[in-house]
Amino acid sequence: MNSLYDFIVKPIGEGRYNNSKKIGEKELILNTKIESWKFVNRFAKVVSTPLAITTNIKKGDTIVVHQNVFRRFYNMQGKQTNSRSFFKNDLYFVSPDQIYLYKNKGEWQSFGDRCFVKPIKNSDDIRNRKEQPYVGILKISNNKLEASNINPGDMIGFKPGAEWEFFIDDERLYCMKSNDIVINYGHKKNKEEYNPSWSYSS
Repeated sequence: MNSLYDFIVKPIGEGRYNNSKKIGEKELILNTKIESWKFVNRFAKVVSTPLAITTNIKKGDTIVVHQNVFRRFYNMQGKQTNSRSFFKNDLYFVSPDQIYLYKNKGEWQSFGDRCFVKPIKNSDDIRNRKEQPYVGILKISNNKLEASNINPGDMIGFKPGAEWEFFIDDERLYCMKSNDIVINYGHKKNKEEYNPSWSYSS
């Protein structure tokens, strides 16, 4: 069973949402609305790849997808409805531009023009904020950036509003496109990454 242009996937874990946290012997539900994108499951297993597209992603790989793939909505009549990605049962169509990362050999690989940046702690005592704005450490690169000698571990600057928050392996990362990176500061060993305690899954 293959689509012509889309991947067919199923959610990994408990289903559409990743919205619970175990505290001691109790399980806490973190959201009250199904529309809340922050708690939608982003991880999927590839069931089949598109026939018309050549890709490094293979059947059985783990991928990170757009928040709207598994999300449910309320329609104009107030009834719950699936996203347009829904196929049947627990299967969903995912277009290539809805995929951000994939894993088939142990490490995450960027897909397309995406990259992932780790925020760093704010070192300016005057600014009352935890992380330094518009600056981070490149964690997951892509071919376009590496061709420009921008590599994982480099401290980079990015455009305001370019960052989209993801949680990958208990790390809070910002997803963005290559063109959102506007400056490379090089490798800075004295910069501390910012990963708040609430970003951990357990």
